[in-house]
Amino acid sequence: MSDSSKPETPLRWAPWWVLASVALWPLTGPAEAVLSLGALAALTVLLVQRFRGGMALLSHEAWALTTVLFLAYWLPELLSAPDAFNAPRAWRESLLDLRYLPFLWLVAMAVANERGRRLTFTGLAVIAGFWLLDGLVQAATGWSLGGPATADRLSGVFGAENLKLGLVLASLAPFPLTAAAERFGVAGWMTVALALVVVVLLGGTRASWLTLGLVLLASGWLQFRARRVVVAMLLGSALAMAAVFTFSDTLQQRVERTTAALDGDQAGMDHALSGRLPIWRTAVDMALAHPVNGVGVRSFRDAYPVYAQPDDPWLADAEHGAGYHAHQIVLEVLSETGLIGAFLWLGGAALAWRAWRFASPAARLRARAPALALAVTVFPFNTHLAVYSTFWGGLVLLLFALYAGSLLSDGGREPATGEG
Repeated sequence: MSDSSKPETPLRWAPWWVLASVALWPLTGPAEAVLSLGALAALTVLLVQRFRGGMALLSHEAWALTTVLFLAYWLPELLSAPDAFNAPRAWRESLLDLRYLPFLWLVAMAVANERGRRLTFTGLAVIAGFWLLDGLVQAATGWSLGGPATADRLSGVFGAENLKLGLVLASLAPFPLTAAAERFGVAGWMTVALALVVVVLLGGTRASWLTLGLVLLASGWLQFRARRVVVAMLLGSALAMAAVFTFSDTLQQRVERTTAALDGDQAGMDHALSGRLPIWRTAVDMALAHPVNGVGVRSFRDAYPVYAQPDDPWLADAEHGAGYHAHQIVLEVLSETGLIGAFLWLGGAALAWRAWRFASPAARLRARAPALALAVTVFPFNTHLAVYSTFWGGLVLLLFALYAGSLLSDGGREPATGEG
């Protein structure tokens, strides 16, 4: 790797800015303000560095992959806008989301060196750990920093009107698990894993159950390479699930709903999926009717009455909002952005995988936590929040940048001393 591609002057304040934006996720307005200010700060720094004749804040490879992953996300929404069902909103979303690009560069810069990665990943572990502890307190007392548990599930710091605790903790789980394993070994990892099982289960979102299950299996194996650790984790999780199941009527109802899928008929499957089959059927009809560029990003709700069946139960329940998005990332991309969007997403995924395949073992090791978090968050065989919504889209894009910036901070290749 040539000297010209090495980060020379990493931004020492960048990790703190990234952590501030994540810590403020429960407060939508302040979090958006910090993100937008971070984007402006990144643009300002880049302009100053260019005028000084230096652009070595990132390796060329990290710079390229971060930008390409953003474009794989952003171009589909731009190309879906001209004939969208709600064209003004689609254009507005496309223009507003441009601010993510400089913020993603800032995130990649934050993990461009060892100090930045240590600070950023440890900070994410601390934030997730704090939210996890708050969730445990709410499970025990009914209270948290987000207020009392007035919903039918744990809400934690996000509050009863914003039930995202389980999903966010499941996606960020690789960071506290990795930090606990590195500092306290198997015992630390198991402690955090069991706490996550309790809080995510009581969070009540079954998509987060699958996400966390994938994280625990992958993290346990990758961290320790020992079958006994995975077996111990499975046994411990089973005991925790049994204990939570015994004392939670809501969890019992959700498990019973899930097992309805075993009935083998459409009614049982639809009941297990919380009535999502009509939504998915309508999403498929949208994709077939608009195969090129879809009905437009964030236009799903506007197109829904046009393509839903006359007896669709969600047409009579507009306040519930289930027909606002496809609840599944593949169907969301196909219905809202068409084959163009699917092609660009697959292209981005292929480039991200190619970067991983050709990266050095050291590069893979330092990027393992964000890589796992990203993989489980976009895992296609699960239900999802809207990936083109402000909150969840921002989370996915953040993981894009953490992955690209940490994997390719030195170009992803072996150091010059190790080359033949």
